[in-house]
Amino acid sequence: MLAVVYAFENFRSYLIMNKSIMYTDHSALKYLFAKKDAKAHLLRWILLLQEFDFKVIDTRGAENYAADHLSRLEHPYENIFDPKEINETFPLESLNKVAHKDPSTPWFADLANYHAGNFIIKGM
Repeated sequence: MLAVVYAFENFRSYLIMNKSIMYTDHSALKYLFAKKDAKAHLLRWILLLQEFDFKVIDTRGAENYAADHLSRLEHPYENIFDPKEINETFPLESLNKVAHKDPSTPWFADLANYHAGNFIIKGM
């Protein structure tokens, strides 16, 4: 739930006037919108999410390809600890760097591999 709220807060300028569909295996999100007597911090999150026009589609983890790929991603440099500073900006230039060279490779696989270990597997 916190990840959904965080994403909507950070991408507010892109999502505020647009209809969007959220594919998630977090079925509790639908339950939370129907619940009237929630805790105070959950009610704040619900109020924040009600500003947006989005539809929640419950998707199993195996059918949600982007999340499934990210969860199975192996980090080849896991023994090397390289702390990175948390950067809350998301410039559009980083999206423009994604190249569609091989149509069989989904774009999120290249992006995830690059950010996880600074590498891209060709012909994955």
